[in-house]
Amino acid sequence: MTQSAAQGREPHLKTPHTWAEDALALILGASMCALGIHFLTHAGLITGQTAGLAVLITYLSGWSFGWVFFLVNIPFYLLALLRMGRAFVIKTVIGVAMLSAMTELAPQVFRIDYIAPGLAAFLAGATLGLGLLAMFRHGASLGGIGILAFYLQDRFNIRAGLVQLGFDAMLFAVAFAVLDPLLLAWSLMGAVIVNVIVAVNHRGDLYIGR
Repeated sequence: MTQSAAQGREPHLKTPHTWAEDALALILGASMCALGIHFLTHAGLITGQTAGLAVLITYLSGWSFGWVFFLVNIPFYLLALLRMGRAFVIKTVIGVAMLSAMTELAPQVFRIDYIAPGLAAFLAGATLGLGLLAMFRHGASLGGIGILAFYLQDRFNIRAGLVQLGFDAMLFAVAFAVLDPLLLAWSLMGAVIVNVIVAVNHRGDLYIGR
């Protein structure tokens, strides 16, 4: 683990982002991801990573996504503290808390009467991918598998998007027994979009200081 990762900072930048830049990225990232979750849940879709697990639990239990997502992430904070450092954990906890709060607030300020599943999958994949990218670029994640993906990329140069894809494959195998096959297919498309965005853009060789 590099020193910059241990301090929760961007491992491939000569000059770390300022706290104001980090704060803006966390707000933007959480907002984009909350919008993506809003699209998903209105169309009855799921996504990958810990968010997808929380959505699936929400569908099965009827519990609030915001609370489920926040609670599911708690066990991952210890790993983040041991592997990524306190700054990374603090930013990640803030990001998760903001996403949880925003998803609770979203139905009260933004209502969707109808959205086609294919369009919902595309928009959710794009907004979630961009939101995660903003988090990753500023030394944070939205918890869960994102923590593991961030660590593996920094430590072993394994692309974060590929790590997430492996987890998503297991999640969708479970979801196959729960969701309508067509909705599952649209959900898979959205998850692929998320991972492609992260895999293509969150690469050390793209932003190592030159």
